[in-house]
Amino acid sequence: MSTTPFENLDIECAKVGKEIAKKPSKELEKVITDALSVLEEQGVYALFLFLKTHNKKTEGTEISNKLKAFLQEKPKQSPLIDKNDKIWQPLQTMAEDLDKLLFARDLIRQTLIYARYHARLIDEEKEVQK
Repeated sequence: MSTTPFENLDIECAKVGKEIAKKPSKELEKVITDALSVLEEQGVYALFLFLKTHNKKTEGTEISNKLKAFLQEKPKQSPLIDKNDKIWQPLQTMAEDLDKLLFARDLIRQTLIYARYHARLIDEEKEVQK
């Protein structure tokens, strides 16, 4: 009798959050904070729309791509969205299952919180080194 190994999704959120904050800046921290607000008040679909509008310096696109890849891979046993070039149709399909939608929202929220902390931490480390 074999059981599937436990997958620590909090650690996975932290890894993706750190990836998002790889190039820290005040602008990135602001986009992440704004993205969290949109997620909380409007939901997952609105978050991806918001990130799409922040294409000016590509922060929005990079965050969106990393979150999309994360949802396509996690959890390993049953990824939340299908692999697809576009994000819109898989999000609409996921929204038909409330449990999946709320789970995705929680994972994205945790990932963005870690990203914001990493962006602040790296920014503070630079100030200390000056």
